[in-house]
Amino acid sequence: MNAAAESSLADADVCLFLVAPKIPSLDDLSAMERVRGRCVMLVINKSDTVQRPNLLPIIDAYSKKRDFSEVFCVSALKGTGCAELFSAIRENMPVGPRYYPDSQITDQTEREIVAELIRERALLALNEEVPHGLAVEIAGHKQREGKPIIDIDANLYCERSSHKGIIIGKGGAMLKRIGSEARPAIERFLGSQVNLTLWVKVKEGWRDNDFLLRSFGFRKQ
Repeated sequence: MNAAAESSLADADVCLFLVAPKIPSLDDLSAMERVRGRCVMLVINKSDTVQRPNLLPIIDAYSKKRDFSEVFCVSALKGTGCAELFSAIRENMPVGPRYYPDSQITDQTEREIVAELIRERALLALNEEVPHGLAVEIAGHKQREGKPIIDIDANLYCERSSHKGIIIGKGGAMLKRIGSEARPAIERFLGSQVNLTLWVKVKEGWRDNDFLLRSFGFRKQ
């Protein structure tokens, strides 16, 4: 994910360096040094959680290390400052050629998007119990013959056996919750009724395996 983000910087017209309202750590400063671009804006999110005077030393600490094009204090939760940020982004975006037809909204396949919709719901449901050691593979994606229903089978891969029980939950409650919350999002995306079946499997150390990372779509083939 870091490699994909950094490779995108070369072609970006606007870069947003998004931070929490706190004095920058060494990691924050290190990440900031890797950001390159014609227009780099500092965006301090969750600004509604601190008093306005307390934001000034934070802005000053970042500005001493880098000359930002603009600085915005926003609250994504409440929407404060977002309109001004969006306006500044539009003003700095040059008009360019149309690379894709109007009907094409993404370069990802249906399977990749469905997998991400399932993974999103799983991470939200599991919160911090199984952070990012969770991958989703679409094992089956087939239109049911004679009926407007798409049958989807998906494997949820975790890194530890102990995580498998957490994902399944007592009596299968957690897995059922993930499926019931993911299915409406998938149906909206596909425009069809969906029968979703989920399975949980253990793949120890999959995040350190290049083959599995490519298989799960985290790295280019």
